[in-house]
Amino acid sequence: MFETIKRKPKIDSYDTSGLILEDIEGYIELKDVYFRYPARPDVQIFSGFSLCVPSGATAALVGQSGSGKSTVISLLERFYDPDAGEVLIDGVNLKSFQVRWIREQIGLVSQEPILFAASIKENIAYGKEGATDEEITSAITLSNAKNFIDKLPQGLETMAGQNGTQLSGGQKQRIAIARAILKNPRILLLDEATSALDAESERVVQAALEQVMTKRTTVIVAHRLTTIRNADTIAVVHQGKIVEE
Repeated sequence: MFETIKRKPKIDSYDTSGLILEDIEGYIELKDVYFRYPARPDVQIFSGFSLCVPSGATAALVGQSGSGKSTVISLLERFYDPDAGEVLIDGVNLKSFQVRWIREQIGLVSQEPILFAASIKENIAYGKEGATDEEITSAITLSNAKNFIDKLPQGLETMAGQNGTQLSGGQKQRIAIARAILKNPRILLLDEATSALDAESERVVQAALEQVMTKRTTVIVAHRLTTIRNADTIAVVHQGKIVEE
């Protein structure tokens, strides 16, 4: 137990050193990246993977399960560092930024949103420290969540239940989107954001995503055609390489 408490992570989100910029454009580049997961050192995920996403553009990553699509998201969030090569935002290596600050510039919506046993309002407020009520209202409006939240007997104060058990899949996903855009991120990462939903919920969530994607650099990992139809570029990832774009 003490070993775990004393462990100094390689990527420390509490570390206050590192670069903080006035603003970022959101130009993403993965340059000749080599990567293996520490838990599976014998499996080479990327060997020389490169990808460019211009500022404000939407790039979709498609491919079989295990091809390395979600790994791109993990590297951009700096949950891991590449073994070789560079992950750059606006031409600056991700390792140079203050971890906490750069993560504040990035919004992430994943397949299974994590909701806590707290009110809907608190769940959304986790997205940004010291968020005002106006910001929360604007985030739920943008994410198409306002209409269903207003119909709930306690509105924003409704308890979400452990893991959001009180809410449907589409509702949970819209709360996750509201949380991600509360910080008004320059970069939006969507990891299979609609894959767990039925067609009707997907339509509503997709409309919400399209509203929030404008003017942001977006990377989408998807299996469904509907999610990537409006992307500027679609990259096909196969065995850790982009085989077609």
